[in-house]
Amino acid sequence: MKYVLLVIASILFATPVSAEDYEKGPNGGLMLDVAGIDAELLTSGNTVTINVFEAFKAKPVSTKGYVGAVLIAGGQTRETVTLAPQGENSLKGDAKNPIPTGATITLTIKTAEGRSGQAKFKK
Repeated sequence: MKYVLLVIASILFATPVSAEDYEKGPNGGLMLDVAGIDAELLTSGNTVTINVFEAFKAKPVSTKGYVGAVLIAGGQTRETVTLAPQGENSLKGDAKNPIPTGATITLTIKTAEGRSGQAKFKK
């Protein structure tokens, strides 16, 4: 019985972040906790922007030394976009095609301190 409970608990804690965990970011985008920071997703046309803030605060964090990428999945299409530091606290990248409404955007990020993580956004 203990083994069954352990397996169920492991599955529950390993599930991706659900839409109910979204917060509204300082710039109006969807925001999730990942790799010890808060990542805010903004999209416009083909452009994906991730703004980075201190966890549980709206204080910007420098993205110098950060590495990131997003996987955009919408309908039958999938595209990986590499993100590069842009400005003081943003990572930015351009997709080949406009980002469709309802797309799932999976962020993979590595901080300058070496912490890494993934977050899944539903646009």
